Amino acid sequence: MAHHHLLSLQRLPNSPRPPPPRLRLRLPTKPSRPHNHNRLLPRAAAASTAATVSALEDFRRWLASHSVGDGGKAFPAAVPEGLGLVAARDLPRGEVVAEVPKKLWMDADAVAASDIGRACGGGGGLRPWVAVALLLISEVARGADSPWAPYLAILPRQTDSTIFWSEEELLEIQGTQLLSTTMGVKEYVQSEFDSVQAEIISTNKDLFPGSITFDDFLWAFGILRSRVFPELRGDKLALVPFADLVNHSPDVTSEGSSWEIKGKGLFGRELMFSLRTPVDVKSGQQIYIQYDLDKSNAELALDYGFVESNPSRDSYTVTLEMSESDPFYGDKLDIAELNGLGETAYFDIILDEPLPPQMLPYLRLLCIGGTDAFLLEALFRNSVWGHLELPLSPDNEESICQVMRDACKSALAAYHTTIEEDEELSERENLRPRLTIAIGVRAGEKKVLQHIDNIFKQREEELDGLEYYQERRLKDLGLVGDNGEIIFWES
Repeated sequence: MAHHHLLSLQRLPNSPRPPPPRLRLRLPTKPSRPHNHNRLLPRAAAASTAATVSALEDFRRWLASHSVGDGGKAFPAAVPEGLGLVAARDLPRGEVVAEVPKKLWMDADAVAASDIGRACGGGGGLRPWVAVALLLISEVARGADSPWAPYLAILPRQTDSTIFWSEEELLEIQGTQLLSTTMGVKEYVQSEFDSVQAEIISTNKDLFPGSITFDDFLWAFGILRSRVFPELRGDKLALVPFADLVNHSPDVTSEGSSWEIKGKGLFGRELMFSLRTPVDVKSGQQIYIQYDLDKSNAELALDYGFVESNPSRDSYTVTLEMSESDPFYGDKLDIAELNGLGETAYFDIILDEPLPPQMLPYLRLLCIGGTDAFLLEALFRNSVWGHLELPLSPDNEESICQVMRDACKSALAAYHTTIEEDEELSERENLRPRLTIAIGVRAGEKKVLQHIDNIFKQREEELDGLEYYQERRLKDLGLVGDNGEIIFWES
């Protein structure tokens, strides 16, 4: 096999070079048209402090009428974040503080049992979030007649999620991946709204009195995105009143032991959502959980409307694409697919952490050309990935450094501030929450881009000292010593 390696190299001295790989380090960042957020539901939401207090009291009475929170362990209260759960007494770690019966959840079963479900054939043909969103909107429209009225009255009109930002506010995240993601999410929600508007809302005016707008639908989407527990998404999607008031804290570092769904009552037939304290909590203190340890700051901003000062939350997604004009496109695609990748590959880079293990092999594959092209032959199909995990040739390694550094430079040029300017801004007092989010996300992305650039800059400086494929093969054949000297035999 080694003999064929060397023959193939000689046989393809003038193999064409592939075009540079396409890297999408950012997407189009044009903000969409602004929306009239003044019409966001719920229209019955509190508009003053007095109304908020009154709504909170009504909510507490509603919970008590369903025997929720009657154990005297926690109660809903106004907190710096808005509303939250506060300990009524000292609570040890693992203490059950809330049990919410399924009859209070807003989920697929609630949709199926509602007029919405009957109008939509049980709601089974809709995406789960769309079905629950329509239930949410229709129940708000019912006002005091809704069985969930006290719960709906305490829901916020909007969060600080970027889907609710004005066009002017979105300019603060110009150049970021978060902006393009936000625009993509809003376009997706718009398309779903257009569909249900034509097929359900407009044909069931009795269920949706008045004018239901895109902003109403976006509000429902934002409520679900921010309040549904992560494991209750998809087909299991559910809003759980009372439990969903619990807020996030970066100080809570475990996310797996805060809640569970369990059976209760005769033969355990009644499902309950059980919320537990992940840490000890003193009386009068707010109860917190960890929402998701794996989310980036951009994801936290999109879903919940906050960010953390934590380098492990700063990330950037590098998108690598094969060019169909590459003369070796078919072979490269075959090799990529054999190794769990495809024509396009996505790599999440986290600040100050190593590159994902498959990123360098994939980059080297994209840049293969010239005298390295022999490795694309079918003969090496099962072994080529192992070769790609190490440097192939000076030209190939220099190419991957160049394309990555050029892409980082281009992405960094799209931001309207520098890291230094962001850091100076972040030290100012009384920053608006959304500006704080914008600064945190854009500064984090830029730091990751600099981190990527530094990795490949260092690699460029080490090119002459790296061991490449030919040297490794000659060593395997016993033709080169460990120090690189040529070994001769006497005839």
